[in-house]
Amino acid sequence: MADSEVQQQRSLEKDPADWVTGDEPATGAQDSYLHTLARQAGEEVPDDLTKAEASEKIDELREELDR
Repeated sequence: MADSEVQQQRSLEKDPADWVTGDEPATGAQDSYLHTLARQAGEEVPDDLTKAEASEKIDELREELDR
């Protein structure tokens, strides 16, 4: 996917801060993926993130690992 397509897709996504369920605990899938990315990036992440926080951290780590 081209950079412009990626940016367009991101602009269509709802900001995690605006999610109705964003303050609920992260899902099992988010937690697993987040910890996998964190290991790859050599980082540690807390276990008690919300859905919104986990989503934002996943995006951050994916960007970091794509560099």
